[in-house]
Amino acid sequence: MDIFSKIAAGEIPSYKCAENDEFYAFLDINPLAKGHTLVIPRREVDYIFDMDDDEIGRFEQFAKRVAVAIRKAFPCKKVAQVVLGLEVPHAHIHLIPMNSEADVDFRKDKLQLSKEEMQQTADMIWQAFRD
Repeated sequence: MDIFSKIAAGEIPSYKCAENDEFYAFLDINPLAKGHTLVIPRREVDYIFDMDDDEIGRFEQFAKRVAVAIRKAFPCKKVAQVVLGLEVPHAHIHLIPMNSEADVDFRKDKLQLSKEEMQQTADMIWQAFRD
């Protein structure tokens, strides 16, 4: 079981933002912006384009609901969707609140948020997701 599967299963703590039977969303622990969220399938699949058409459609629909919640919780011009990363062999989407393209530069310094700020951020997204 990879690290993201362990997070989705609750074996490793995370700041949950949204979930259903197929997908799980949680805060990135090295966020580019407050509200930076990772969305994953619960099923272990390394490459997003290895998902079948129906599953990837449901994945994107779930990610869209999370993005809408992020935008409600953290008003911004848009929520960026970024698919990248070779360090974890589990498909995932980064959702990042943005007001400019510079907000999505993965080379910039990451935010250092306290546990309390992280939990508050996750709670705000989770509440907006359920509304």
